[in-house]
Amino acid sequence: MVPFGGWDMPVEYSGLISEHMAVRKAAGLFDVSHMGEFEVEGPGAQAFLQRVTSNDVAKLSDGQAQYSALPMPNGAPVDDVIVYRRAEGRYLVVVNAGNIEKDFRWLQDQKPQECTLTNRSDSYALVALQGPRAQEILQPLTALDLSALKFYHFADTTVESHPVTVSRTGYTGEDGFEIFVSPGHVEAFWKRLLDAGREKGLVPAGLGARDTLRLEARMCLYGQDMDETTTLVEAGLGWIVSLDEAKGDFPGRAVLAEQKKNGPPRKLVGFEVTGRGIARHGYPVLVHDERVGEVTSGTYAPFLQKNIGLCYVPTPRAGVGTEIAIDIRERKVTARVVPTPFYKRPDKAKAASPSTLTTA
Repeated sequence: MVPFGGWDMPVEYSGLISEHMAVRKAAGLFDVSHMGEFEVEGPGAQAFLQRVTSNDVAKLSDGQAQYSALPMPNGAPVDDVIVYRRAEGRYLVVVNAGNIEKDFRWLQDQKPQECTLTNRSDSYALVALQGPRAQEILQPLTALDLSALKFYHFADTTVESHPVTVSRTGYTGEDGFEIFVSPGHVEAFWKRLLDAGREKGLVPAGLGARDTLRLEARMCLYGQDMDETTTLVEAGLGWIVSLDEAKGDFPGRAVLAEQKKNGPPRKLVGFEVTGRGIARHGYPVLVHDERVGEVTSGTYAPFLQKNIGLCYVPTPRAGVGTEIAIDIRERKVTARVVPTPFYKRPDKAKAASPSTLTTA
């Protein structure tokens, strides 16, 4: 157990690699109750969210979710978020655990009008069931037709008579569901899911596997791969920046528009270590012996059986195949820029790509 975002969180249960492989081949269950939840409600809710988020909230229909961010005037994110539209004038915004207080202050400072902004983080527990067998495990417990629930959509339902909200999102690169449950019921719900899925290979999974899984899928971690000094375009998240005229103005719009048009000065790229060693967060990145940045995320990828990572490099050095080096404890180890995501699930071609969420 380790401190994380003000919570005590499990790094692993049975072992990081075994948990990682279970999610890739069967299913894993994550306790993500540390995430924050804000409710934005009232006739001005959509207009408020339009001027404080980067994506186009107006394109959401009831029961649809959208990956987005809270941009600052410099084009960098206060946080990355998921916006859920429950109904007209009723939204739920899910934020990162370590940013709950900061995000809430930021949104309050944007002066919400004709709507209320409420921090309801203590009213929600959240578990994530991820993996190719997730639907098979969850379906017998609910009357909701999970096959009809599209990617980045959600529905209110019951699981064995207890009210829940089931969302088809995730942070692992696999299919799966994130399930909002009342805090008083979550322990029993967790145990029931594990019992239901045990014979199908379901295991509890901790922060360690969550990090290696999301990195294989090239999903950014706030505070490492992006922060208040990295623009959304630099981080490769230009697809969640809407510049439609109907979207209107929002913090950082001009900066992000210029970078989308002319390119950013640097880019977040994926790399594969070709020498011997594992690149870790903070290790210097070199091009021709000149330090050009540092590793934002790096690990041994259990499914791919490769050492991979993310780092920022000057845009001219961001092309696939570019040779770089990682300074691993004063030892220069060779690496090269590779396409991302590093891992793509076998049925990905049949599912919606996250990039479609810009027009969803």
